[in-house]
Amino acid sequence: MAATPSVTGVVAGVFVGRPRPLGRRRGRVVRSAIAKSRVDAPELELGTTNLAGDRQADLRVHGGPDKAVYVYPVDHYPAWRDEGFALDVGDLGENVALAGLTERDVLLGDVLRWGEALVQVSQPRSPCYKLALHTGRRDVGPRMIATARCGWYLRVLAPGTVPTSGAVELVERQPGAPSVRDAFTVMFAADGERDLALAERVLASPALGEGWRTPLAARISGERR
Repeated sequence: MAATPSVTGVVAGVFVGRPRPLGRRRGRVVRSAIAKSRVDAPELELGTTNLAGDRQADLRVHGGPDKAVYVYPVDHYPAWRDEGFALDVGDLGENVALAGLTERDVLLGDVLRWGEALVQVSQPRSPCYKLALHTGRRDVGPRMIATARCGWYLRVLAPGTVPTSGAVELVERQPGAPSVRDAFTVMFAADGERDLALAERVLASPALGEGWRTPLAARISGERR
């Protein structure tokens, strides 16, 4: 059996938040937990669906077992700022700001050890209107799509106490699995330009979250009609 490759990220910050009014859309108050605060304690508890102190406002599209923790590469923030976005670490709603790894490095199904917990990469993050409300920039979502600077979600295989700094290490990987970037770009490719073979590889990943699998399957089904 091939050895697991050495893949290590470094936690640069952990953030949690609870739902609160974010702004108004179509005449209604929008509530969200996208605005999170840095955890100052050296460690906290990770359960099966949330970090301690973290919640989601709309469980139809956020949170749940496949999206228990949102990770964002801290390495992307300089590029955002260079492009005129006034964003600091934590401003994109992430639970974990991670240094040293990006969407190209992380594969669907990767199992990582974070303190006492085991977590698994389940799917990319898809930008929504709440990100635009939170940042005050309508173009933040389209820019995330154009650059694939999306981050990724984790499901929790084994809960436990996790540190707010230090290493996150890969312990299991499926050779040949598509990367988070693969899964993101194939979802948002223009009709007629989608790599259907790659889309099938993404859909074949048993770790892929249903929230990503269902719409991707619908898109490629529509293209093949």
